[in-house]
Amino acid sequence: GLKDSKFDNHRLKWAENLPQRVLVVRKPDPTILTSFIELLLHLVTDLQLEVFVECSSVSECELCKEEASALSKQFALIASKLKTFVYGEAAFTDKMIDLIVCLGGDGTLLYASSLFKADVPPILAFHLGSLGFLTPHRFENYRQDLQSVLNNRSYFTMRSRLACTLHKAAVATTEKKQVLNEVVIDRGPSGNLCILDVIIEDQTVTTMQGDGLIVSSPTGSTAYAMAAGANMIHPSVPALLLAPICPHSLSFRPVILPASTGITVRLAECARSNAWVSFDGRDRQELLPGDHVAITTSEYMVPSISARSPLQDWFSGLAECFHWNVRSLQKALPSSTAANQPATSAAGSGSASAVAANAADSSSSTASVASADDNLASN
Repeated sequence: GLKDSKFDNHRLKWAENLPQRVLVVRKPDPTILTSFIELLLHLVTDLQLEVFVECSSVSECELCKEEASALSKQFALIASKLKTFVYGEAAFTDKMIDLIVCLGGDGTLLYASSLFKADVPPILAFHLGSLGFLTPHRFENYRQDLQSVLNNRSYFTMRSRLACTLHKAAVATTEKKQVLNEVVIDRGPSGNLCILDVIIEDQTVTTMQGDGLIVSSPTGSTAYAMAAGANMIHPSVPALLLAPICPHSLSFRPVILPASTGITVRLAECARSNAWVSFDGRDRQELLPGDHVAITTSEYMVPSISARSPLQDWFSGLAECFHWNVRSLQKALPSSTAANQPATSAAGSGSASAVAANAADSSSSTASVASADDNLASN
């Protein structure tokens, strides 16, 4: 993409040919099946694009549902043209896919990004889910939005991911993952405190005791980390967020670190029970004492196409999804009351002066009485 110096945004511009291969990922919800088929028909029939979909999305049992019956005959004409894949078996790269289109909520976008272990193609996300903070586009505008993307009239936000390496003490192997939102290490079903050593740049900076710890990207700062009391960070800010979950210490506050920081979270040897780790809420695994997760900012980012501009989308999401700073506006004073306000203040000052004067008189009277008593005593 190109950078617009006026708005400091990234402008989407296709380097050579227009996108030809599109991956469509949808939420596993039968209520959006009609929208899914309508989009596929437009991509294949109208735009003449090569479309990849998940096998489960086009299974025969779903296509027989009542809400898809009106489009079933049209869908049958393009079904053979679709390329299908099975999650876990396909290893996509940005060389295979030019554009990703998501239908669903934030979880759908997280799932789509997890399909790519390296560079991720631009993602056009339509809100058909529950929250929609990461999916700013409205499906009723899908034709116009797709045309804007194809005609280089769109902007996008580069969302950083976390490069995570899971080390198990009992085995010599490691497991690598790319995470868009956050890594969570928690106590799981145990009733004991989760005791975690936090190691930053090869130095143990603290040992956390509590329910768990969140290591978040800026994108994830408005997810679990926000619920844990952390600050919200715009996704364009290069940073890492370290946030405790119910720490057993009032002084353990969330901290924001440089994006290049290397963070290792290790289950302490003295821990009374095992812990659990999850990556973007998926692939939950048990940790034994000595097991650790190494986390830093990944070199592989996620370009998320904006509906307006990256800043406008972000603040609109805060207002619409989280009702950020929403309260009834304080009413203005009536004009007559406002005009009399200075006089009221002056009267108040006069009253205060009168009280001070009375207090001074009282002090003088008290001093006089004390002086008279002294004279009587001397006589």
